[in-house]
Amino acid sequence: MSPILAVVLVTLNLGLIFIFFALPLGVRTVRLSRVIAADRDRVWSALWPFGENAAWSGQQLSGEQMDDPALARVQLSWEGRDGKPIERTVRLEDAVEGERFSATVIDDSSLDVSFFADYRETAELSVEAGKTRVTLARTDRYRGGAFLLFRYFALRRELRKLKIWAETGRYRAGGIFEHPASQVGFALLSVLILWPIFGLNIGGLVLAMVLTTVVALHELGHMAAFRVMGHRKVRMIFVPLLGGIAIGGRPYDSRFEVAFVALMGTGFSAFLVPLAIAACNYSVGEGWRFTATVCATLAGIAALFNVANLVPVWKFDGGQVLRQICPGPVSLALASFTLLSAFMAVGYAAGFPVMLLVLAGAIFAILSLITAGSGIKPRHELRRLQGFERVAIAAALLAVFAIHASGLMWASARMNDWREFEQQRREKVHQASERIASLPRT
Repeated sequence: MSPILAVVLVTLNLGLIFIFFALPLGVRTVRLSRVIAADRDRVWSALWPFGENAAWSGQQLSGEQMDDPALARVQLSWEGRDGKPIERTVRLEDAVEGERFSATVIDDSSLDVSFFADYRETAELSVEAGKTRVTLARTDRYRGGAFLLFRYFALRRELRKLKIWAETGRYRAGGIFEHPASQVGFALLSVLILWPIFGLNIGGLVLAMVLTTVVALHELGHMAAFRVMGHRKVRMIFVPLLGGIAIGGRPYDSRFEVAFVALMGTGFSAFLVPLAIAACNYSVGEGWRFTATVCATLAGIAALFNVANLVPVWKFDGGQVLRQICPGPVSLALASFTLLSAFMAVGYAAGFPVMLLVLAGAIFAILSLITAGSGIKPRHELRRLQGFERVAIAAALLAVFAIHASGLMWASARMNDWREFEQQRREKVHQASERIASLPRT
């Protein structure tokens, strides 16, 4: 891939990341409506926190009215950092039985209340030709379009499931989006999007497939780390072109957990790179040129992708790990500068153009700035790293970086060897053609 194409691809991803995760959108309201063939009282009993059927979806476990009639303590099925159900205190406003109500969150056992500063949900019911029209709305302040889109599809799913339950009495868990078949489809879509970028030929298809596989294995490492840390439910959402997102089953409990999960994406792939290199060397010895090319491509792309993920950007794995192991802003700045310098040095040693490296450094710096401070604040501070934990994570970070950096330089050297081999082959073919052309004709 040419440096210009690489810059275009990186710039495109940077723009998409800004739009999805950093673009200030202000306070927005997502509002959807649907007609349900059911009695209004039945629908109201499902939406009202104290309703007889408030637990229709399994999301709410219980609802208890507090001393203040406008306040309700709601227990949710989502797990908190301690593995127990999350408890939330909501204020009910503008409530007219059977018609409408609004709710705001004033306390949460998992997240800091500032997360809900602009959040408001409303429900409105009306009768239309013997049926019930349900209108649900969610208002919040959004930074980036990703969470706004999530809210839209989540609200759309809630209405669809409510309609099915109210009309049939059955609740269907799960959804199409996170189904494994859908994720495989998104991965295939990613391959089709990347194929023209790498070239509409067999080589471009292999590159697109290898890059998509590397992304999936990276997220698999995060998922494995979640399970090791005790998460009972984990899943992966594949986002075409942008990559993937591994999601745990509960909030983080400690800084060690944050660092371990972040590092295991690249750490899991650190076992893949040496295996791919060994397979390439074996294939070369056996004369399997195509297999050797695929293995070398896998090693090179895996090393490059994971080294890039270790760059100390706020939302990248490297930035996540450094923020946990560095106790203060000075040490964090020094560690970030050192890791970024190491990344630039590895890129230079691997043969990347200097201007491309400078541009990449500038892009990473901009990306870190536009995503800084966009994290979600927990209700209680995470448990700090102990001395041994800090040393272990730091050592693992250096080891993983060294493995991927070595793999990247090996792939670069192999690519240069193949270029020289191809040039020598072409020269021999050209010389043979000239000798044949100079033979006397009879």
